[in-house]
Amino acid sequence: MTVLASPVLARPQQEHMDLPIAAAHQSTHLPLPDYLSMDLLRFTTAGSVDDGKSTLIGRLLLDTKNIFEDQLAAVEQASHLRGEEYVDLALFTDGLRAEREQRITIDVAYRFFATPRRKFIIADTPGHIQYTRNMVTGASTAELAIILIDAQRGVLTQSKRHGFIASLLQIPHVLVAVNKMDLVGYDQAVFQRIMAEYTAFASKLSAPNLTFIPISALLGDNVVQRSERMPWYDGPSLLHHLEHVSVGASRNLVDFRFPVQMAQRPHAGFRGFAGQIASGTIRPGEEVVVLPSGRASRVRSIVTLDGELAEAAAGDSVTLTLEDEIDVSRGDMIVRAGNLPQAGAALQCTLCWLSEEPLNLRTPYIVQHTTRQVRGHIEQLTYRIDVDTLHREPAQTLGLNEIGRVRLTTTQPLFFDSYQINRATGNFILIDPYSNNTVAAGMIRRADQELADLTVASVPEKLAPTQSPNVVWERTAISQEMREQRHGHQAAVVWFTGLSGSGKSTIARLLERRLWALGVETFYLDGDNVRHGLNGDLGFSPADRQENIRRVGEVAKLAFEHGHLALCTFISPFQADRRFVRSLLPQGRFVEVYVKCDLEVAKRRDPKGLYAKALAGEIQEFTGVSSPYEEPEAAELVVESDLVSAEDAVEAIVAELAARGIVAG
Repeated sequence: MTVLASPVLARPQQEHMDLPIAAAHQSTHLPLPDYLSMDLLRFTTAGSVDDGKSTLIGRLLLDTKNIFEDQLAAVEQASHLRGEEYVDLALFTDGLRAEREQRITIDVAYRFFATPRRKFIIADTPGHIQYTRNMVTGASTAELAIILIDAQRGVLTQSKRHGFIASLLQIPHVLVAVNKMDLVGYDQAVFQRIMAEYTAFASKLSAPNLTFIPISALLGDNVVQRSERMPWYDGPSLLHHLEHVSVGASRNLVDFRFPVQMAQRPHAGFRGFAGQIASGTIRPGEEVVVLPSGRASRVRSIVTLDGELAEAAAGDSVTLTLEDEIDVSRGDMIVRAGNLPQAGAALQCTLCWLSEEPLNLRTPYIVQHTTRQVRGHIEQLTYRIDVDTLHREPAQTLGLNEIGRVRLTTTQPLFFDSYQINRATGNFILIDPYSNNTVAAGMIRRADQELADLTVASVPEKLAPTQSPNVVWERTAISQEMREQRHGHQAAVVWFTGLSGSGKSTIARLLERRLWALGVETFYLDGDNVRHGLNGDLGFSPADRQENIRRVGEVAKLAFEHGHLALCTFISPFQADRRFVRSLLPQGRFVEVYVKCDLEVAKRRDPKGLYAKALAGEIQEFTGVSSPYEEPEAAELVVESDLVSAEDAVEAIVAELAARGIVAG
């Protein structure tokens, strides 16, 4: 909350003090049918203490004429009693006595307002580090986050922390409002400096839609109307941006997931299953599967208080009836047949610790995932994240508001989607079974493949090809050593692995040109190319993917034995397959290059349009959407292609090859 100490804030009083209720709401009054059909945007405010979050919301409510006369009068009276010469706009949201006394936001305050274009639900969250857990709560359902930065103080650690949390929560739109521009004389240089600093920080995050707006919540500059005091700014006002940003970007409308809240049987002739659709859509007649039993049936009807529906979508609270008598209870999940979630009892997760009691690896917790509760514990804390630098650091525990990567083990498998794909089924909370307090919020990244029997896409460690005793290996007349001497370099296999769209092929092609200029004999193997011929008979099931990599590995070995530097670009999502190829080659001659790229960045690139098809359900078993990717544990080189250029990546790979003595330095 900003302490509004500027004496010029007589303006809001002059403009709004005597405004009658009818007039105050005239501009936003809509006929009921239009009102019901309007888009709804949920957004949250975040930032450090005193950056002006509550004041901004008060300004939005006041200038859009969504404040009733009695509310305004009460806030005016409270401001007067505190000896203030202005209307403290923050009082519209800070309702707790402790908040008004301390002049900070503690709890999450939700406010609703509407304009002729859109409806809004605001979550005003605390800025104080002590109440970061409340910020996580308010942001968990938001589609847009407004991160306020005080123009005088600049970018603070808490500003970065909230930006990082917004990124972890996969909030699709982030608006950075540089507030209190009036206190720095509306200086463009100040705004640009803050924008440059925060952009540099956000470049390390998954923040695809980042917008900067200079404002003064106190005086209303660029909040509802464009400000004449900043002629150098040619962008939209904050409200204009809120009214026109796309909604529904975080909703998964492809994967039908229906966690069952309760079974309903009001009489002998009706048996239905109530809950809220977490994602996807459903129609009567569609085939569904009940998890964990695996029993199949068809949807007979979709029932609501207003009657039956022809279709229901994510967010709808409905009761489903099935054509078959199946045992279904709270905690079960109804999904569409042929579009199953992942299943796992060992999960790789990002964890936000919300308790003052630190994480104890020996303590069992209750895992609340959708409507399902199971027992679980944190088996391993892989690393803690320094919010200021985003560096990973070793740690033995997590304290209040700290964030880390963990391995969660549960007594029963959970049915989930990766949080990046489906926020609704990719999140969970940890509950202390003794105090019943929520101690952590988690985001599931993937299943841990060490428990292969509990994962959907598990593969054997190695598929040994069938060999006839009558088949023998014929050695060539020219040895590998002779070929290496002629070529002037050692043979090796450079194996590029990473998500589709990460940049593997781009980097490999540039590398091939660079090596050609150095006189290196190369052999290029591309994932798409081999499926035109050699592997044209294979699909994309886990077994076919394994066979695909097995064949490619054998071809790469042949190229290696002929003294070539083989460049192989394959998604190769499973560690077992990559280990198999490594086992075919001598020690030090297999160089694994993990082309690491944020999934959302890969989706935006999508050069082949594959992610769009996969999200639409047109491609099954697609890595990153409906099939997991197992990150390399000990790659020789990690290239973060969303942070470095392809040219820089090539130079790093050449340097690595030179350091290993494979090519001349």
